[in-house]
Amino acid sequence: MWVKLCCLLLYFLALFVLARVFEAVAWYESGFLATQLVDPVALSFRKLRTILECRGLGHSGLPEKKDVRELVEKSGDLMEGELYSALKEEEASESVSSTNFSGEMHFYELVEDTKDGIWLVQVIANDRSPLVGKVHWEKMVKKVSRFGIRTGTFNCSSDPRYCRRRGWLKSTLIMSVPQTSTSKGKVMLKEYNGRRIEVEHIFKWITAHAASRIKTIYNWEHLKEEWNKSDQYRVKIYLFANLDQPPAFFSALSVKFTGRVEFIFVNVENWDNKSSMAEIGVYKTPSYILRTPEGIYRYGNNTGEFISLRAMDSFLRSLQPEVNDLFVLSLVLVNLMAWMDLFITQGATIKRFVVLISTLGTYNSLLIISWLPVLGFLQLPYLDSFYEYSLKLFRYSNTTTLASWVRADWMFYSSHPALFLSTYLGHGLLIDYFEKKRRRNNNTDEVNANNLEWLSSLWDWYTSYLFHPIASFQHFPFDSDWDEDPDLFLERLAFPDLWLHPLIPTDYIKNLPMWRFKCLGVHSDEETFQDSESDSDSENKEVFSSEKEVSEDEELNTFHREGEPGVEPCLCANKYCHREPYDGKARSYGSSSTTGDMEPDWSAWPTEMLHCTECVVCLENFADGCLLMGLPCGHVFHQNCIVMWLAGGRHCCPVCRWASYKTKQPYTHPPPLASDSPS
Repeated sequence: MWVKLCCLLLYFLALFVLARVFEAVAWYESGFLATQLVDPVALSFRKLRTILECRGLGHSGLPEKKDVRELVEKSGDLMEGELYSALKEEEASESVSSTNFSGEMHFYELVEDTKDGIWLVQVIANDRSPLVGKVHWEKMVKKVSRFGIRTGTFNCSSDPRYCRRRGWLKSTLIMSVPQTSTSKGKVMLKEYNGRRIEVEHIFKWITAHAASRIKTIYNWEHLKEEWNKSDQYRVKIYLFANLDQPPAFFSALSVKFTGRVEFIFVNVENWDNKSSMAEIGVYKTPSYILRTPEGIYRYGNNTGEFISLRAMDSFLRSLQPEVNDLFVLSLVLVNLMAWMDLFITQGATIKRFVVLISTLGTYNSLLIISWLPVLGFLQLPYLDSFYEYSLKLFRYSNTTTLASWVRADWMFYSSHPALFLSTYLGHGLLIDYFEKKRRRNNNTDEVNANNLEWLSSLWDWYTSYLFHPIASFQHFPFDSDWDEDPDLFLERLAFPDLWLHPLIPTDYIKNLPMWRFKCLGVHSDEETFQDSESDSDSENKEVFSSEKEVSEDEELNTFHREGEPGVEPCLCANKYCHREPYDGKARSYGSSSTTGDMEPDWSAWPTEMLHCTECVVCLENFADGCLLMGLPCGHVFHQNCIVMWLAGGRHCCPVCRWASYKTKQPYTHPPPLASDSPS
């Protein structure tokens, strides 16, 4: 996960550098930057009208270029980036879709239940022609869609009862606008009663109703009172301009940010003393001033802060985001990070897509699960202060120059999705190249695996996991609270030969405990040959009697262990036994290793291992210095014997049949009694 996150951050850094390169190339070819101001006098009449249409100002009654230029100057400064975006938007002949309502519930769900948007709906009465023709309606839809106004058509023939209840007996236009200035407030429907059915007149009617929601200030006293007032709105944006009404994009944003940002229009057309605005930090008009608890911010001074709907929308979203905005941002980032798995994973093509689908499902599930408690915590009243501090942090960080560059890059790449996807693909191919080169240097075979080989290995893994747990997932030793193994019980009831033999990895064998067998009081060869013949006869008798007693005790212990539930005797073939090499030391210990004068050193044994002196696989006693290995059940064997036993496919203990890769409750040795001390 951290590798994919680093790759994604590296990709964003590459996008940032690439945007700066594009700016340098544009400056070299044209001689201007996107933040450079444009003189409206040098623009043609067509370009000036394009700027007014993008800002949402009517120009139907202005036939001369001088009047249009003055209107552009009154609405705000014009930058090269805004002019370029407006011309590109005009050249793009993209068809905007319009909704066709099927009935009352569909209309209520989209129009009346939408609290943060404006709808323009053309109602067509029964057996009547529409109020606006098809050609004019398409122009209308394209014009209002620039400002986030959604459009639709409701044909009364689909639901005549609802039209009669609403009083729509003739074809008309309906506009839906939120009635109150609070979030999720009521929606009111307004009907167009004008006589002229031109696009410009209908647009003026729409902008007039949208602008009526904005608080308008006409004198200095009212402005001073509003400026010093503290109410529920923490963020306010003021427009100081010499206009009859605010631009359409300003009115549309006031509806979109209902309950989050308050929009105020200050009409300075009839002000006698405009120098009084200097007391609050406003020195020129038009000006867009953002007032927050942290201070005043002049919109339009940094990169990408254009006088347009899209630019100001991204600016306000970064300052006062909703929870849905943060969720969508996290969703995009998580999916971009997950798609990095397609290039990081090496091997077969099918393997790449299987890993990608698995990663996408895992990451999106974890994202949704992690957002659920966050949404619950945000509803608590005790977190209001935390919410305010978070918004304060957003405002501090997103009013910096770096944040303005990031917003400008976001608008640039979102308007050119082909460039964004191609750079992402190129970045992924570079990651794939370096990852493949790194793995080849490490001599990994998965780089050259084809689809058929990988599918075969996937099927082997699936069958092993289906019929038996994967041993590599359970490293020994492993602490578990299970006293009984449910798989062992099922295996006892079933017929093992009727099942497919699973391919169990043997990597767990290297995690099994190993140690050397040691004895206490082992005599050397020289000391053994210094004994007299008379003493040797008596000692042989004692050894014989002691060996007989020990063998009887071992048979008794074996009898009791075989009588225990879950314990079965196992007969081992000698071919699995690797006998210890012959030497004098081993022969002197040999079968007499359990005599009273040579006791095993039990302190060297792991605490969870059972004490024994014989390997049941090869039926040989443990020689001093031989290598032993224990299983999770506690039984001990020669290391070579048990490794060959397990490698042959018998993944269980030769004594008790406990699975050799399964953990078991450790064995505790009983405390020694006084009578058990050696005599």
